[in-house]
Amino acid sequence: MEQHITKEGLEKLKKELDCLKNEKRKEIAARLKHAASFGDLKENAAYTEAKEAQGFLEGKILELTHVIKNAKIINKGNADKVQIGSTVTIAETKQPNRKERYMIVGRAEADPFAGKISAESPLGKKMISLKLGDSFEVETLEGITKYEILKIE
Repeated sequence: MEQHITKEGLEKLKKELDCLKNEKRKEIAARLKHAASFGDLKENAAYTEAKEAQGFLEGKILELTHVIKNAKIINKGNADKVQIGSTVTIAETKQPNRKERYMIVGRAEADPFAGKISAESPLGKKMISLKLGDSFEVETLEGITKYEILKIE
């Protein structure tokens, strides 16, 4: 399955993968060796913990390898409509002075705290293909909230 991602996001994932393979693997191998030196592995909590960390690390490496292998670089098109790669400024129609700004990205790059939302998220899905001035509604915990697109970059 294709993974939409920005060029910068892909580089970040490649660096993370390199760190996991070349640094973290060595750290866990050293922890395993040290824990194994304590003797009986059946009742060795340090060894069990290191093995669990190794399993988690290998799972993360597989996940990142898959994302990188299936990455499709987002080429920013025109700013006529919202698409993956667009940075969109929106405001609630009830509170037009309270503006929010999001970059629409692929799932692998989503980080809501950094203003990057997935095109697959409820808000992202609603904005895709809309144009400047369009309104849309999103169901939230408080009910339905109506937004307007103020700017597309």
